[in-house]
Amino acid sequence: MGLRWPYVAVWAIESVINPGCVGWWAVSGDLPTDYTGCGPERHPREGLRDIAARWQDAAEKWSENKSVEGWSIGTAEDRATLAPLLASRAKMLLSFAADDDLWFEE
Repeated sequence: MGLRWPYVAVWAIESVINPGCVGWWAVSGDLPTDYTGCGPERHPREGLRDIAARWQDAAEKWSENKSVEGWSIGTAEDRATLAPLLASRAKMLLSFAADDDLWFEE
């Protein structure tokens, strides 16, 4: 059996305040859909790192049956099941962000 790559899309969302500039990075696909504000570097790698860090924090808290302020996936009863899945997706996003072969510079 061959390697099955997950389906992940990284979206640049235009800023309402600064038209023509990226205001948000969003991810979707074989993982939860999420977004983060665009940092000064304006590169999708930063967006992936921000989202992955938030997911790592949530997975850690959920594995301890704690809530995460500001967002949730599923119900409180789902935390034990979702924590390792979210942690694995966070690790995957971090590996994508770190892999120079996946990115090109203009």
